[in-house]
Amino acid sequence: MLRPRIPTMPTPTGIVTPVVTPTHIEQQHPAPACTCHHPTAPAPAPVPVRPAIQMTPGTLLALVGGGTAAVLVIGAVLVSMLLAVAVTAASVAVCAVVLRSLLNNQRKPF
Repeated sequence: MLRPRIPTMPTPTGIVTPVVTPTHIEQQHPAPACTCHHPTAPAPAPVPVRPAIQMTPGTLLALVGGGTAAVLVIGAVLVSMLLAVAVTAASVAVCAVVLRSLLNNQRKPF
């Protein structure tokens, strides 16, 4: 009665077609090498190097302020989530103590 029933694998009905169908593979032949003489191209112009970013005291102060604000906001969110979990756990513990005392009071004869 309480034993689980293991389902059997269903048998296919009708014509079964393969999932992968074989295809014809064509061999590609490499192109013949060029035997003509092309003029040589001139050397490419040198790519200009990007200048390094110049940090002024204002941009440095803005970066430090932005990083500090991000750390404070993320810290506040994490602390509030931890506080929510702690409050929920405390309320569940109080409910468990109240239920336990109510159930113990019912078992004692008067």
